[in-house]
Amino acid sequence: MYLHHVLDLWAVWWRNHEARGDVIIVRFADDFVAGFQYQDDAERFLAALRERFAKFSLELHPDKTRLIEFGRYAIPRRKARGAGKPETFSFLGFTHICAISKRGQFWVRRITDRKRLTAKLATLKAGLLRRRHDPVPGQGAWLASVINGHMNYYAVPGNGRAVRAVREQAVRYWYTSLRRRSQKTRLTWERMGRLARRWIPRPVTKHPFPEQRFAARYS
Repeated sequence: MYLHHVLDLWAVWWRNHEARGDVIIVRFADDFVAGFQYQDDAERFLAALRERFAKFSLELHPDKTRLIEFGRYAIPRRKARGAGKPETFSFLGFTHICAISKRGQFWVRRITDRKRLTAKLATLKAGLLRRRHDPVPGQGAWLASVINGHMNYYAVPGNGRAVRAVREQAVRYWYTSLRRRSQKTRLTWERMGRLARRWIPRPVTKHPFPEQRFAARYS
């Protein structure tokens, strides 16, 4: 609510009175991303935003605040300058990447942020450790809920590899956990495969492309 007045309403005013081109802002809690059609708009907005925040004894996070060239024209423009690939940025658990589809069209590819991926795998490993003496069906049901929850958020177009990696690592963690329960275990990878197919859902894309959901268009 505080940022709604400090940032949101002010940003609408700035866009209507100061910007030369299009401006778009997406905010969730205290994280936000702002996109600008023109570089000078982005530079002037950032300077004005610092002043705006200072009036309310706020400041932008120094490690998370930066200006980057991103969007449909970033790839050809940087290529023409010999500047390499466009920078990426992380927002709400995803790393956003300028990409070209197999049809040659620009799209924003979203993959699981590396820190979030590492944290999820650590959660899986610790959870299995706490449940190592539970019945196998109980462990399987818990894993199914964790993987389903992960897919409900991260299974977006273009992120299949990262989602599959979480499932595959979950199977490995589970296999290791079950074998450690007994020195006389007869658990083989063949049987582990059957357990995985029984309990751990296979990765599927859960969400459509943003333009299908929000009728958005890149410009």
